[in-house]
Amino acid sequence: MSGALPGRAGRRALAAVAALTVVGAAAWALRELPAQFGRRPDPLDPRVRVSPQYRDGVFHNAPSQVSAGAPGSPDAATLRRMLFEKEGRVPAGAVPLAAPEPSAAASEGVAVTWYGHASALLELDGCRVLVDPMWSDRCSPSHLAGPKRLHPVPVDLASLPQVDAVLISHDHYDHLDMATVRRLVELQSAPFAVPLGIGGHLRRWGVPEHRIIELDWDETCTLGELTLTLTAAHHFSGRGFTRNTTLWGSWVVAGPERRVFFTGDSGYFEGFARIGEQHGPFDAALMAIGAYDAAWADIHLTPEDAVRAHLELRGGLLLPVHWCTFNLAPHRWAEPVERLLAEAKAQGVALAVPRPGQRVEVSDPPELDGWWEALT
Repeated sequence: MSGALPGRAGRRALAAVAALTVVGAAAWALRELPAQFGRRPDPLDPRVRVSPQYRDGVFHNAPSQVSAGAPGSPDAATLRRMLFEKEGRVPAGAVPLAAPEPSAAASEGVAVTWYGHASALLELDGCRVLVDPMWSDRCSPSHLAGPKRLHPVPVDLASLPQVDAVLISHDHYDHLDMATVRRLVELQSAPFAVPLGIGGHLRRWGVPEHRIIELDWDETCTLGELTLTLTAAHHFSGRGFTRNTTLWGSWVVAGPERRVFFTGDSGYFEGFARIGEQHGPFDAALMAIGAYDAAWADIHLTPEDAVRAHLELRGGLLLPVHWCTFNLAPHRWAEPVERLLAEAKAQGVALAVPRPGQRVEVSDPPELDGWWEALT
């Protein structure tokens, strides 16, 4: 054929072009990977250095007699289960979503809209607070690999009403999402309230300094009618190859009349009772119930742990979060909510289990309808 390269030379040229194409595609796919890792806090930052949680260059959990084990260190058997035992770990069909129209004004009581995983919009005393917003398709530093959503995001970020604050519990990818943060900088004007050290990530991602509030455990900031307090949690942090260079925590969101608690991620520890004594009772508590396993019992609540902690917090209506959206543990997809229902019934705890996107009025919660049962 006219113009064709000789056979061997042609194959070499095609192979070179293919290799360059692969390298170029890989470079394009990984172009934002360094930014995803964020920025480590300055170890000379006086606020970090004087933190009671900080020593030997990292943050630490408070001592606990209940928890044990090394956080987030699965053994070979657990890794095999994660990789090869797939049955029941994803929903059998499409997860039903709700997309209510946001009200013109925030609830003067308490309302919670759950968007999936740990992302939720809190309304109390006429204020709005967005917690752990995660709108990306994967909770991973790469959009090509890592745990993928099991259901779509029920509401576009641009459809959210203006909020008074954005709260982050810790810097893991399923709770602190770079793309979501960058979009919120454009769409919202609210400050980001975060545990110590996470401000470094936000600054690298373009969040203006005046919109960053960093807190240590038991520190409080006031935004208009809202009082936000970072409280303890038993967990860990890390986005790249280092751990615990930023702090983690739970949140107390208080208005003049109403209070809501958000666990973030935590294993069970005695601190829940202290938080309940100091800040409770709560009208509602968002309790993490999924992604648990015996191999990392120290850092995630089981459903039974969540009910126990909820009672110690004096938590009011229990709203389960941290389940349904990502496959992050070897348990069955619906197991967290099934175990939660059984334990809540046994302990007389009131709860609501909304669909992703569903808004719950805490004073008039929806009846349990078992919407997940058809998907197991």
